Amino acid sequence: MRATLETLAIACLVGAVQAVLGVVGLARVFALSLPLSVAPWTLVTSVYAHGSVGHLLANALALLLVGPLVERRTTRPRFHAFVVVTGALAGVAQVTVGSLLGPSAAVLGLSGAAFALGGYLLAGNVVTATLFDRLRLSSRAQLALFGGLAVLLTVATAAPGVALFAHATGAFCGLLAGRVRLLER
Repeated sequence: MRATLETLAIACLVGAVQAVLGVVGLARVFALSLPLSVAPWTLVTSVYAHGSVGHLLANALALLLVGPLVERRTTRPRFHAFVVVTGALAGVAQVTVGSLLGPSAAVLGLSGAAFALGGYLLAGNVVTATLFDRLRLSSRAQLALFGGLAVLLTVATAAPGVALFAHATGAFCGLLAGRVRLLER
């Protein structure tokens, strides 16, 4: 549970810095937006920054549900790297696909990483591994299945203002990583 709590502590620290910067109108300095080359640090900071206390609490709850279960199967450095990488990939997917559909909005939060952790648990457990071994699905069929499952997980959490592409990307990355047991010791 240590890495999960460390992740939440980082998010709270970033939130406190956001609040201070908000006083001078710079709270959005941590938000990921296009073009990525203008503020490359936001690939990392956006994972830990949140739009509000309620947003942070919702992501904290999701992280507390899945983080400790993944943590037991991996090392602290791998856990933290997985959170940052999947969170950044989810954020990039959100701003990129979002920009194709209309004006691109900035993205913040741990939800993409939380979906990745949940996907990892779903695909990386013994029951799922046994099922896939018995079904003998091709790699292409597994990718299609994971894509469909990522969409279903995303639709289940859909609400106005939610970063749906980030959720789907996080879930897909987690499902793939779980299938290959990327984080196992």
